[in-house]
Amino acid sequence: MINLIQRAEYLKQLIGWKDKEPVKIITGIRRCGKSTLFMLFQKYLLENGVKEEQIISINLEDAKYRHLLNWENLHDHIASLIGKNGKTYIFLDEIQNVKDFQKAVNSLRLHSEADIYLTGSNSNLLSGEFATLLRGRTVEIKMQPLSFKEYADAYPFQASRETKFENYLHNSSFPLTLQFYDAKTETWNVEQIRVILEGIYAGILNFDVIERHKIKDLSKLESLIKFIFDNIGSETSIKKISDKIKSESRVIQPVEVDAYIDALSSSYIIYKANRYDVKGKQLLQTNAKYYIADIGLRYFLLGREGDIGHILENIVYLELLRRGYKVYVGKVGASEVDFVAEGINGTEYYQVAQSVLDNNVLQRELAPLEAISDHNPKYLLTMDYFPQTSYNGIKQVNILDWLLI
Repeated sequence: MINLIQRAEYLKQLIGWKDKEPVKIITGIRRCGKSTLFMLFQKYLLENGVKEEQIISINLEDAKYRHLLNWENLHDHIASLIGKNGKTYIFLDEIQNVKDFQKAVNSLRLHSEADIYLTGSNSNLLSGEFATLLRGRTVEIKMQPLSFKEYADAYPFQASRETKFENYLHNSSFPLTLQFYDAKTETWNVEQIRVILEGIYAGILNFDVIERHKIKDLSKLESLIKFIFDNIGSETSIKKISDKIKSESRVIQPVEVDAYIDALSSSYIIYKANRYDVKGKQLLQTNAKYYIADIGLRYFLLGREGDIGHILENIVYLELLRRGYKVYVGKVGASEVDFVAEGINGTEYYQVAQSVLDNNVLQRELAPLEAISDHNPKYLLTMDYFPQTSYNGIKQVNILDWLLI
């Protein structure tokens, strides 16, 4: 348990659902920290009266459990242990590796002494027969790689928040990359970080996308990935993506683009933000924006930085998801507000820019927010450094301040 990066918000959610009936399912991109969260929660249990023999923990990617990849074997093994020592806490890591796992889970949950926790690296595990069998009996905790606050708290040496943020972008938000700081030389081992990112990317691509979705043409898939990674935060459509890739001498049909995007989204490596008509209060079917799970992967794949404005937009989008919002791109007449964020306490609007020190840029960024007539909170997030400012109720906040709340 030593040196585990604390994931306080996710742990709090698990503690809140402890001993309650729903099956708890932690979903998220490969290597984002789901297994570590299990370890943190198990540590909490042991510190709060639960005995070791009450915990069953199985990582279904570990070869020593290969005999449990059959759902019947998995079920019988666990069922034989439930209740022998009172309440039994069952942790099944990467459950999607078990064919027809939903049958085992559905039966195990019937035991009154069973409290079940699952992880998975593919959103499709929540669909199909599993959703049918367990409708209303599951709760999903959506996990991402480290937030900037988590990254800054776990940072291996004293540094300014600006330095931490720069390395958060370049070195990646995947927890494992924080291990590659050499205290003796006071440098990051960039080559080792690249090797780690290459392995994460290959794992996602091979196991969670290609193998799971039976994709045959790897070259088309990689062309699409590079296009999306290179165009984060840019409004586009399936047809535009198809036409762009075709123009680069690689024929890909819109139906293929749609299928590949679905596969990538289900592995949590990309996110689709649909457009929302703020005045008409309805989702729009045309165009969308795409964001990615980790900016470090973008640097790894493209070898360059790109538009810092869109990178900041990507960071804000992910943070809004972490905070529990449903996030859309807002259409306000002929203009656009970066994000419409719907949460349990209502709707908020966000505009993101690197800097608004130039008055023309300031007015351009404020205009879409000012065009919204309701009284919901409106924010302009920038990298500029000065005290929080308000323009007719629109709060300008430094992005790092906002991320570290």
